[in-house]
Amino acid sequence: MSLKKITLDHHEVVCQQGETVLDALLRENIDIPYSCKQGACQSCMLRCLQGTPPVAAQNGLKDVLRQQNHFLACLCYPQQEMVISLSPHADFFTEATVIDKQRLNAETLLLTLHTKEALDYFAGQFVNLKRADGLMRSYSIANNRVHANTLTFHIRRLGGGRFSEWAHQELKIGDTLAVSNPQGLCYYLPNNKEQNMLLVGTGSGLAPLAGIVSEALHHGHHGTIHLFHGSREMDGLYWVEEMQQLARQYPNFHYTPCVSRGDAAVGVALGRANEVAMSILPNLKGWRIYLCGHPDMVNQTKRQVYLQGANLQDIYADAFHVASATLD
Repeated sequence: MSLKKITLDHHEVVCQQGETVLDALLRENIDIPYSCKQGACQSCMLRCLQGTPPVAAQNGLKDVLRQQNHFLACLCYPQQEMVISLSPHADFFTEATVIDKQRLNAETLLLTLHTKEALDYFAGQFVNLKRADGLMRSYSIANNRVHANTLTFHIRRLGGGRFSEWAHQELKIGDTLAVSNPQGLCYYLPNNKEQNMLLVGTGSGLAPLAGIVSEALHHGHHGTIHLFHGSREMDGLYWVEEMQQLARQYPNFHYTPCVSRGDAAVGVALGRANEVAMSILPNLKGWRIYLCGHPDMVNQTKRQVYLQGANLQDIYADAFHVASATLD
């Protein structure tokens, strides 16, 4: 095996024969996270920006990580020159124009942007939206990737939220925003179309989940798809008729709106969305799980779906304190 050049930021390292990328970086005193050196802890995960990581270096990673060329430095014996990074590129921004604003409910805005540059994204990922004064917030993409220049977002208004209040009250059609490169790992890949899918969201967590459902159905997903969307009360729900229509159109898609307080209308389950889902689907072995919304719900449900049989590799979660569509 010949020597291979590895480039990390402004560092260039030559990987010797029989040496992993982690070995080479540590030999040159380049500080990156690591622990077990056996691929178990995944703390030395990097991303390949140029070149292709060996298949063995992606052992144990989720499919969405492999698809984005992430790899484990401790398992990587490079087969070609590689340009690598500790984190995804989030510094690219393109200009986007507001082309539509609609009210989904009293507190949630459907915002549609047209981007100057086409973006390569997956429904369920998030972007940073930045206004002219530099104020920036993260919001999940609600539409599927068929529309490369169109992005839709569900922006929930919070009292005192500088960006969300501005978006609801002052942002106008024709105004421009800067949009970052898409980020995040909570999205659909059409690699196992027979796998059953459970999606649970609260509040504007419906945004990425609706996009994931749309993308899965667009790709002809054959497995059963269950979507549970929850709110405290009836007026917090939205897109109920649209989701019900989708369920009538696709026999393998099932939609359950949930409210945890007050009276539930006909067709709406009474209870928290995650608890309703767990009671209806007690055996989740082999299922793919998507969880979006309030951090407490996401963390609690991650544990519960695991206890009910779901594989950790099949659990994709987006708590909105990270990709904040609910926190300003």
